[in-house]
Amino acid sequence: MKPFTYARPDAATDAVATLVADPEARFLAGGTNLLDHLKLGVVEPSQLVDVTGITSTEITELDDGGLRIGAGVPNSDLAADPRVRERYPAVAAAILAGASGQLRNMASTGGNLLQRTRCAYFADPTTPCTKRDLSQGCSAREGWARYHAILGASEHCIATHPSDLAVALVAVDAQVQVLGPDGARTIPIGEFHRLPGDDPTRDTVLAHGDLVTAVDLPASTPAVANSTYRKVRDRASYAFALVSAAVALEVRDGTVVDVRIALGGVAHKPWRATTAEAALRGRPATDDEFRAAIAAELEAAVPVESPLGGNAFKLPLVTGTVVSTLRGLAGGTA
Repeated sequence: MKPFTYARPDAATDAVATLVADPEARFLAGGTNLLDHLKLGVVEPSQLVDVTGITSTEITELDDGGLRIGAGVPNSDLAADPRVRERYPAVAAAILAGASGQLRNMASTGGNLLQRTRCAYFADPTTPCTKRDLSQGCSAREGWARYHAILGASEHCIATHPSDLAVALVAVDAQVQVLGPDGARTIPIGEFHRLPGDDPTRDTVLAHGDLVTAVDLPASTPAVANSTYRKVRDRASYAFALVSAAVALEVRDGTVVDVRIALGGVAHKPWRATTAEAALRGRPATDDEFRAAIAAELEAAVPVESPLGGNAFKLPLVTGTVVSTLRGLAGGTA
């Protein structure tokens, strides 16, 4: 194991400055993902900068009727908050689908958004992986691709983002508050994560030294209040999504007034299904319309064919998951 030092600054600005001064340093919050990668040899930081004492663990009301979630809020506290459960049910449901109670007690809101892919080749330093080293190839393309991307992938990487919470936050148009060396800024959650492109080593738009300080949920709407999260996985116990969907729906007199759809398990980032949303607004809330809308979204999909098992099965799985979720929300049974 590569030796590293440990720092515990007293203020967020000090934490940012400490990281900026050391290109190999990493922030440490709950550690539920980072510590695994330390053990596996995926990362070898020179220093861990503990931010557990300086990121807020509070959920507070915003002036516009929304909520500010401190980056240090444990996932279990966020899922249990009555305001979140009532106003943003998809957010609470996504957290509860995401991990065991023990992990939810440790994992932080900010850290959840920054977890790395669970691609088996990324987690195995003995296999080539462009997410670890741009000079290497993508082992997954000719390997085990069952969990991998069907949307937005590149020739360099077909990994998927593992977070359940991030998918729900994309559906409710959350905003991420960040403190960096140049000060504070706000990043819309839909712009926070990135597709692999020609540099899959970067999961987000954050620069080295940027610290997530909070996540803001905008004021709830009738659609967001009528939302849920559905996750399809290989086993009923806690596992990462083959396909997941955070869906919010408002129907009036049988017509779709507002709809939000975000997909997980299909891309390098949580995938906002804007094409499907546009196709549904103002249309009858029927299964035929739901299927046509998601079919339009999936026209851009490129499933992976691999000798060890591809992922074309995700296409009908996405359709079935989204259609059944929309049907349940339209009928008030989701």
